Amino acid sequence: MRTSAFRRLATFPSFGVPAFVAALVFGSLTSTLPSAHAAAPPVPAGAKVFDFEADKAGKMPAGFTPAITGSGGPMKWITAIARDAPSGEKMLTQLSSEKITKRYLQAINTDISATDVDISVKFRTIRGEMSATGGIIFRHQDNNNYYVIRASSGESNVVAFKTENGRRVNLGVKGSSATYGVHARVSHRRWHTLRVIAKGSLFTVYLNDKKLFDVENETFIGPGSIGVWTKSDSVTEFDDLTVAVLKK
Repeated sequence: MRTSAFRRLATFPSFGVPAFVAALVFGSLTSTLPSAHAAAPPVPAGAKVFDFEADKAGKMPAGFTPAITGSGGPMKWITAIARDAPSGEKMLTQLSSEKITKRYLQAINTDISATDVDISVKFRTIRGEMSATGGIIFRHQDNNNYYVIRASSGESNVVAFKTENGRRVNLGVKGSSATYGVHARVSHRRWHTLRVIAKGSLFTVYLNDKKLFDVENETFIGPGSIGVWTKSDSVTEFDDLTVAVLKK
């Protein structure tokens, strides 16, 4: 089943975040190497795909609502035209580029509410000096309470977080809560596929159809909305947001 929404853009100065800076800022050491590279399972039959093709360029896609954790001015989520979009010619993008560290931008789909879900999205980072990231939100309760799995071109890693009462907390990886995610090559201006399968308290994270890590957390055990996420001045494009609500 398909739905629709935007895209386009370019430019980005190269940057990186040294491990010691990540340690100071995020309260942990550094990203580990993936413990396993198992192939991702097939997407469940009947998954809903938001490809944004039916949405009007320049507008927020139907069924999505902007949200923000932190400070700053208005966001600018729009459906955009892109000749090289993964499917069709439209995608979803966020164009605001305010350089504020604690500014987490969300596009939330309010039609889906679930606890156990299989979510994937194609994304590419386009621009960002403070951050160049793209992420998946699930079990979204409100602007300040949700889970997010995010990939960073600048830090070359994928990290799981919870945002609880507006405070973002690194969840580590299963067996090591102090670990700051997993090291992964997230090439700038190239399309990648980020995926999470959330069942109960266990979340399994994939990048480009390969497993990176598991993480466990029980903060949000009930149903919530899903969506996509960026941070700070990151300009990121998204397409083919795919969602399957999993049966118990």
